[in-house]
Amino acid sequence: MAKSDTGGAGPLDRARITTAAIALIDAESAHALSMRKLGASLSVEAMAIYHYFTGRDEVLDSVVETVINELHDDPDLQVHAAHWEEYLYRTAHAVRRIALAHPQVFPLIATRPPAAPWIQPPLRSLRWIQTFLQALQACGFADENAVAVYQAFSSFLLGHLLLEVSALGADVGPVEEAQPTPPDASDLDDYPLLKRLEPLLSRDRGAEEFEEGLEALIERLTSRGKR
Repeated sequence: MAKSDTGGAGPLDRARITTAAIALIDAESAHALSMRKLGASLSVEAMAIYHYFTGRDEVLDSVVETVINELHDDPDLQVHAAHWEEYLYRTAHAVRRIALAHPQVFPLIATRPPAAPWIQPPLRSLRWIQTFLQALQACGFADENAVAVYQAFSSFLLGHLLLEVSALGADVGPVEEAQPTPPDASDLDDYPLLKRLEPLLSRDRGAEEFEEGLEALIERLTSRGKR
């Protein structure tokens, strides 16, 4: 007898499928996620999922957006113009909480966004990138400075947290798309700020950030002195 398209816990929908995908990734890894396994966890045939998602890659995108939405709903992350440092501090700790709550999901956040592969460093959630840049601009940052803060902050945060979740056993290797397709310019229609800042966001400042970060670290260690 074929499995029902509704499964055993109510009607099937995108939210229920995404929640099941998060649970499966938490238990195993993003690499282990397949439509067959996802269907089995929902007590439906894998083909039933295709009524809601075009494929595994879209499910992964939904997983990332669902997890990252915690940042958009966090009242502690409402930015005030005079307190941008506090905004960065609270954001960093909020992202870390997500990473520790979902160590196997977190590496997906650091994968290149399919709609904007030119963003440096890459993040899968374009919504979060735009929100972050808008918050900095609300604090008075000019375009170039806002992008510089995004790049330095994200490089530090992702680098540290990927090491941390890796120590917890997370598979931090990139998840390849089954059938990569070239990005469509219309995919960015909801992100006008990112489109406008493409020349700045696509600039690779990796070498500069490394030198600046190393210099800051050495200065901090020097200030502590020899014990």
